[in-house]
Amino acid sequence: MSPPDHALAALAQFDAVVAATPGMRVRDGQRRMAEEVARTFARAQLAREGSAAEEEPARAIAVIEAGTGVGKSLAYAAPAIQMALARGTRVLIATATVALQEQLVHKDLPALAAAMAEPFSFALAKGRARYVCKLKLERLAGDCADDEDGLFTDEEAPGQPPADAAAGKAFYQRLADDLATGLWDGDRDQLTLPPEPALWSPVAAVAHTCSGRHCPLFSTCTYYERRKELVGAQVIVANHDLLLSSIGARLLPDLDDCLLVIDEAHHLPKTALSQFACEMDLSRLGWLGQLASRALRVGAQVQLADGVDLAAAGSRLRVALQDAERLVIDLYGAPLRAPSHSGARPASWRSRVPQGQLPEPLMLALAQVLQHAGDFLEGLRAIARALRERLRDEPADARRLSQLYAQVGQLAPRLEAVHATSALLLQEPPEGAAPAAKWFTLASSDAGVLVRAHASPLLPGASLAAQLWRRVRAAVLTSATLTSCGSFDFFLREAGLHGDAALTTLQVASPFDYARQGTLLAASTLAAPREVAAFTRQMIQALLDDLAQVASGALVLFTSREQMRAAVEQLPAELRACVLVQGHQPRLKLLARHREQVAQGRASIIFGLQSFAEGVDLPGALCEALFITKLPFAPPDEPVDEARAEWLRASGGDPFMELVVPATALRLAQWVGRAIRSEEDRARVVCYDKRLLHTGYGRRLLRGLPAFTLQERLPQTEGSG
Repeated sequence: MSPPDHALAALAQFDAVVAATPGMRVRDGQRRMAEEVARTFARAQLAREGSAAEEEPARAIAVIEAGTGVGKSLAYAAPAIQMALARGTRVLIATATVALQEQLVHKDLPALAAAMAEPFSFALAKGRARYVCKLKLERLAGDCADDEDGLFTDEEAPGQPPADAAAGKAFYQRLADDLATGLWDGDRDQLTLPPEPALWSPVAAVAHTCSGRHCPLFSTCTYYERRKELVGAQVIVANHDLLLSSIGARLLPDLDDCLLVIDEAHHLPKTALSQFACEMDLSRLGWLGQLASRALRVGAQVQLADGVDLAAAGSRLRVALQDAERLVIDLYGAPLRAPSHSGARPASWRSRVPQGQLPEPLMLALAQVLQHAGDFLEGLRAIARALRERLRDEPADARRLSQLYAQVGQLAPRLEAVHATSALLLQEPPEGAAPAAKWFTLASSDAGVLVRAHASPLLPGASLAAQLWRRVRAAVLTSATLTSCGSFDFFLREAGLHGDAALTTLQVASPFDYARQGTLLAASTLAAPREVAAFTRQMIQALLDDLAQVASGALVLFTSREQMRAAVEQLPAELRACVLVQGHQPRLKLLARHREQVAQGRASIIFGLQSFAEGVDLPGALCEALFITKLPFAPPDEPVDEARAEWLRASGGDPFMELVVPATALRLAQWVGRAIRSEEDRARVVCYDKRLLHTGYGRRLLRGLPAFTLQERLPQTEGSG
């Protein structure tokens, strides 16, 4: 079948599903999106389909903004699945949130499978650390749960307290009992209460501690049982983190041989920065001695005579890390050395390296760290190879050997983090390229100053282009908010797709009649937002006056916790009973209470921050009014943002106009998107920030918002009511 025929067949399947689904009607925008998805995937040539030796395989990538109400899940899923079935390949859908993953797996895909003529199977993919390792659980729940090899506790896990032995033993016994009786399936997410990381980490089925098919419990392994479901599934639903972390692995379908859909794609650049960043501890090095001790003991048991001198490598690495720590404290720890009686000494301090240029002495120290960490890793890999060989040759001894494998592997990620972080800290970019962001965090403690080193790529687009897109042949990226100030350019640069010859873009408008269904009121204050105290006072006065008129559901979005706290403190008695504040109760309970109050015909007002500005669906009366207290600018004050702004200025750019404004436009569009959720909704959006109408960049932000009927309310003199 030719590419045009594949596209026509896929679109016909979409049409058939719409026609066969009770209550569903054709939406022009949804069909336009489905048509673009079908056309994009049809153009791409997958690895299984080969190519002429003199030709590059055809790639095709589409970026599609589908406004709220378009129905994008069906628009991409139906044509993609039909085409995958016809071409003998699979569909990989990556989302950003657990909520959408669950919606796809438990609602959308089952409904689609029932409506399509040809059946298909689907499965949810999670990282292996979400599943229990039965062998480690067996050991920790049994009589042999001592701390000889450090599996039971990890006293130096950053941010994690050491597990209490008695409580830990009871926890593991309870898990083992529930697993044995079928009350639990081994999936961390199915536990009634999420376990503390310090308790879960020792039993997680991570790759470093897994001997795979050689494990004596392999045949009943929870993780590998889930892997079998993935192998047989024609549609796999994963998340952005798993997509990026499993590049080059065999957990998910090969990216050059499947149809990839990235939903909620506006999150992808931020996820990429998090995924490709790294950090290491320069102070708490007890794990290094534990690892060396285990490696020596296990190496002796597998009779590993040749290779790296692990004791010497561990000792040299410790010295190199301590040298680097002393230099960091000398170079960047001045605030922590301030006299305590002055009151100026901070509890913690972050110091970014300007232009990513480390001082020469620190470069030399980190080069030693990199060298010795590499030597140590080489020794660990030799032990791992020897253990795998013994596991293959001596299956009768698999239980003991698998436990040894886990003992060595438990701390290996720390060593790999040291190697990766020191390598990125030492990285010198090619001329004209962006340097890595590099910074150190220092904190006072009873044990002295604790030092951590951090490094991150500066441009998410560069990392995604190098790591992801060079492997992908067929992809659709979609979200309700991908354009910024009316253009795809910012997102394309952030996502590494700007200038990609395989790229097409499509903007599908929402079916909602925003001008009829809603108004956007620009309610200015006399004070400018930069006059923080006066602006906050005037904004809260105007907000409280407006909240007094709320008769059903409303959402107030704040840009800071302090701003929200000030508003809560000034609530009059008649409003306190109907205001629900983020953080005062669990999110699900708060939303349930909000729905209950509205259903009873009472006013209910949610006070929330950024996490309530996305992924919260409050249709109809649940959100008839949306109040935006201030434009959601996020100044570049994080180390990566600071480093990027610094690099842009040095390159002649304008960080505010090139980074801050486009990012704010995307965020503001998400905030405003909470207001109208269906074709029947009516809503009023109020923004108290005068910059929206009275600055050039504010008018740029306005161009990226839905076409509400725009109104302006002039500021009142304070106290005039």
